[in-house]
Amino acid sequence: MPQTMKFALFGNTYQERKSAHVTHLLEILRSKGAEICISSEFYSFLMHHSRANLCGLDVFEGSDFTADMVLSIGGDGTFLKAASRVGDRGIPILGINTGRLGFLADISPDQMEEAFEEIYQGRYQAEARRVLQLTCEGQPLKGYPYGLNEIAVLKRDSSSMITIHAFVNGNLLNSYQADGLIIATPTGSTGYSLSVGGPILVPQSGTVTLTAVAPHTLNMRPIVLRDDWEITLDVESRSHNFLVSIDGRSETLHEGTRLRVCRAAHDVKIVKRLSHTFFNTLREKMMWGLDTRI
Repeated sequence: MPQTMKFALFGNTYQERKSAHVTHLLEILRSKGAEICISSEFYSFLMHHSRANLCGLDVFEGSDFTADMVLSIGGDGTFLKAASRVGDRGIPILGINTGRLGFLADISPDQMEEAFEEIYQGRYQAEARRVLQLTCEGQPLKGYPYGLNEIAVLKRDSSSMITIHAFVNGNLLNSYQADGLIIATPTGSTGYSLSVGGPILVPQSGTVTLTAVAPHTLNMRPIVLRDDWEITLDVESRSHNFLVSIDGRSETLHEGTRLRVCRAAHDVKIVKRLSHTFFNTLREKMMWGLDTRI
């Protein structure tokens, strides 16, 4: 591990009271002689809503940065935005959780000093997490086409459901009549997918899960597939349009647009402390084994 490290900072720009942790983070990084750059929107937020010492920070726009490690300060939503800025460059991302649950951002503010001590000693792991890619036939996708958590197809109206014809490697899997369909990676299996009854997938499993949102038939169940298989979706809608959501970024598409979902050519690297295992995180975040009657 180089003695001088460069960190790129991304952060939550909505909750003023949580910006106090940035002051402590900057103190830790400066004590180690780190180079620090910061996204322009987070810098602007801190200028107006915090007393953090921002002197000497390099401010960058969009994805125009280089770093040894990216720091995401917020919740999992902030982490996903940071991951989209990193793209396919393979820069490892550390999530510092100032949100609520935090499966991606799992370093708490009171663990920062220990965590950075371990990072500077090279005692951490950068887990490679699979990413999904969406391509559209018939209508170009405007936004970033890669999802670390999930790609979801959802009805656009509040009234009628949609029909989603799903094919796997060209073979019909099922026609879903539902409010939507979520294709989740193992990383995203503890997010939106879990909230609608999807299974938890181990990060290294090489799988994805398809889970319907409010299906019209009660016998509709999630299915787990290999992540190197191609999934094709054709959507029918009474309003002749529908939503596609990639890690929470939504676009309206027209009926007749064919969607193809496959594994992306790149991974996203998530920094984990050696003492933090996936099963530890499940027990802590989901309170497994806790008797709620007490």
